[in-house]
Amino acid sequence: MSNDVATTVWGEIEGTTITFPMEVDRFDAATFTFSVPADAAQRLLPGDAFEVLETDGQASLVIALCDYNENPWGDYLEINLGFLVRAVDAPEGETGSFVYRMPVDQAFTCRAGNEVMGFPKTVEELSVGTTDGRVTFAMHDGGDLVLSISFPDQAATGTPERVVTDSYSYLDGEPYATSLSMDLGTGFIDPSDVTIELGSGPVADELRSLGLPKAPDFGAWGRDLSATFELGRPI
Repeated sequence: MSNDVATTVWGEIEGTTITFPMEVDRFDAATFTFSVPADAAQRLLPGDAFEVLETDGQASLVIALCDYNENPWGDYLEINLGFLVRAVDAPEGETGSFVYRMPVDQAFTCRAGNEVMGFPKTVEELSVGTTDGRVTFAMHDGGDLVLSISFPDQAATGTPERVVTDSYSYLDGEPYATSLSMDLGTGFIDPSDVTIELGSGPVADELRSLGLPKAPDFGAWGRDLSATFELGRPI
């Protein structure tokens, strides 16, 4: 971070000072979008402050698979399951994403995400590996498969594309928005080359209710990406 960027100290967790902007220097990520039934998507959103963006009865499910290599909150794995939404009282055109599940594999980032941003992080059994040119992110529960997503280790076709958005949540029960800018990888993936396996448990059942497993509408993969998270705000 450059010295001329003003920082805000949120506080301290487990001896670590939490400051914003929070700069993520290096992570790998795959992003997939799926068209899913809007009514099924809305049922997965907690509370009543947000509604899914709907077109002809369809909503957009976004699954992001992240391997954080250099992050102030640890070198951890994360799976984001969410939808494109708007706050019920927001002006027309003001939209963002709401991640309704955010499994991670380390306790510190779980606590920090919960307390600082209101993100629904839980500590789960996550893994990532590359075999025969394919990357696989997986989630297990006691050794039993919950979710597995496999895709080609696609090379980048250009510099990462920077995406600026708001990530919505509930912090202390109130609607909250965290602004962020994040690289989107340019290793574009053929949707037919994506393999999704669902096992047992609530996460698998929720994804089945949305019509998965099926091919995504869009997929992108990138390595050595970066991101900036701003201090959030009530909405």
